[in-house]
Amino acid sequence: MRIYTRGGDNGRTGIHGGERVDKDDIRIEANGTLDEVNAEIGIVRALLPTEHEWQDLLGKIQREMMVVMSHVATPSGIRDKNPNKISGDLVTFCEERIDALSGQMTDNGYFILPGGSLVSAHLQLARTIVRRAERRLWTLNRKDPVSPEIMQFVNRLSDLFFTMARYEMFCQGNAEERWQSFLYKRKKQNNT
Repeated sequence: MRIYTRGGDNGRTGIHGGERVDKDDIRIEANGTLDEVNAEIGIVRALLPTEHEWQDLLGKIQREMMVVMSHVATPSGIRDKNPNKISGDLVTFCEERIDALSGQMTDNGYFILPGGSLVSAHLQLARTIVRRAERRLWTLNRKDPVSPEIMQFVNRLSDLFFTMARYEMFCQGNAEERWQSFLYKRKKQNNT
């Protein structure tokens, strides 16, 4: 089987159910951005030792992302025919990990500049790609409803990557590069 099909040479591509859409259709844009996130997660995993505690976590996220992408590629009218099932606990899964990592760090009250270590920087990049995916999904949602579970999962996933990036810096003993304090912290400081 050849990797090239020549089916997309005219700017169209197939989606689940057989319909063909423009390659810059919002459904394709959203899915392409999710695919980009998945590739970035792969980079983070490649940077981590194989025995690192996050390998299983990130591997699970990658597998779940493939399921999410299959649903995004499926028009809502035939989504019940999609054999891939979205886990019902994706949001809780992310929130529990965010809470566990956050509980080990202090809130510095500042916006931070992405960077620090390669792992932290790539987690921050993953966070920004997820945010773009979320924007694309909301645009798609106006055209064809996206599952609320997917919307919530993508939102929490960016928070998880942010927390993981901070935790990576914390574990390495690296200070986060601060930009400025959060507005509510500045107001509080100015009033005292």
